[in-house]
Amino acid sequence: MKKILVANRGEIAIRVMRTAKKMGIRTVAVFSEADRNAPHVQFADEAVCIGEAPSNQSYLLGDKIIDVAKELQVDGIHPGYGFLSENADFADAVEKKGITFIGPKSKAIRVMGSKLAAKEAVKAYDIPMVPGIDEAITDVATAHKIADEIGYPVLIKASAGGGGKGMRIVEKKEDLESGMERAISEATSAFGDGSVFVEKYVTSPRHIEIQVMADTHGNVLHFFERECSVQRRHQKVVEEAPSSILTPALREAMGVAATKVARACDYVGAGTVEFLMDADLNFYFLEMNTRLQVEHPVTEMITGVDLVELQIKVARGEILPMKQEDLQINGHAMELRVYAEDPMNDFLPSVGNLETYQLPVGDGIRVDNGFEEGMNVPIYYDPMLSKLITYGKTREEAIGLMLVAIRDYKIKGVRTTLPFGAFVMEHEAFRSGNFDTHFVKNYYSPEKIMEKNKAEAEIAALMALYQYLEDQKIIKLPTN
Repeated sequence: MKKILVANRGEIAIRVMRTAKKMGIRTVAVFSEADRNAPHVQFADEAVCIGEAPSNQSYLLGDKIIDVAKELQVDGIHPGYGFLSENADFADAVEKKGITFIGPKSKAIRVMGSKLAAKEAVKAYDIPMVPGIDEAITDVATAHKIADEIGYPVLIKASAGGGGKGMRIVEKKEDLESGMERAISEATSAFGDGSVFVEKYVTSPRHIEIQVMADTHGNVLHFFERECSVQRRHQKVVEEAPSSILTPALREAMGVAATKVARACDYVGAGTVEFLMDADLNFYFLEMNTRLQVEHPVTEMITGVDLVELQIKVARGEILPMKQEDLQINGHAMELRVYAEDPMNDFLPSVGNLETYQLPVGDGIRVDNGFEEGMNVPIYYDPMLSKLITYGKTREEAIGLMLVAIRDYKIKGVRTTLPFGAFVMEHEAFRSGNFDTHFVKNYYSPEKIMEKNKAEAEIAALMALYQYLEDQKIIKLPTN
């Protein structure tokens, strides 16, 4: 594999290209008109414009991306995450043109892309699953019957869903019908598929996922867990590895379960098996993401493994270069997704010009970044600017370093999730490890950040006044 096209943009495109260059592989970037001057375009060895700013006129044009790859004699296409990364038809089309898709085969993408098909696939592998029905339904009578059997609260979830779309929590019987209607409508609008299923809603859930990697020689490894429970709108904002609540025995059990899920769909490459964990530390299979995850850096930090390098090696047909017993957890890593969002206004996107954009630096600080000072944040794509990652020998050290890194990350021109990240890192529930996916609902409000900022401003003013008074005590001798 001498040349790779990265079918993505921003920080993940640069992240993949860094490893490819380290391996002596040339890189090709694709870009939209909005991204003509973006860092990932400048970083690549070659770059080709593939369309207008909207993603359905550029980054989602699979056939056009494949044509570019053929024209430039590309050996492999890495999809990153988002866009076409979990599109089975794209993976198929890439392979049919004689180009290596750096990811799983289309069969695995299709099976795991449907929550119902995924449940069916892993059923024979004795994987714990949340009580509920494992077939799609649309009629309310059936939903009532299931809910009565498993007990309220229940979760109605789109089979083809993701990102919290087509999902409704129903606390009591009289709300079930309206919850069904809204979930089906939203799923149809978002995915073109209104099928939903009903399962028991796990109260006080933790979101814990296991990184897996499988080669074409029958080897499947797990790279331990990531805790992803701090979320807004069912989407992750803060991730860490390892989890603060897993025992070695539980970690092993979840790791083995994750490798079984991968084997259930003949998986190849990097993937993530997601689990829900209840307050009693029971874990349940949720879904499998058939791609590299946004939060993969925290796993890299604690294992010392370059997951993108392994993806490329596996795609070339190589055997995984390590055994399960070779892998160990060393230290602790935190990740904050730095979104151009306003945490003071329900995390709504905040587009604008990056008047100031200076990254923090230092030992134990990593920034996977996709922007530069002076750039505009486009409205067409996910508003993530970068991923801020810190690493320490202990969880406490990683948290402390994250607070330093947030302080040193200078951004003006747009609102970001940096203040929210500081709020999380300083909160007792997070620091103690006693939190779940309801962290934002239970603890966060814009007013709390405002109170904190006001208190800090008052302290700064008092310190400035003290320094001024001290300076006045100094006798300034005249100079000749």
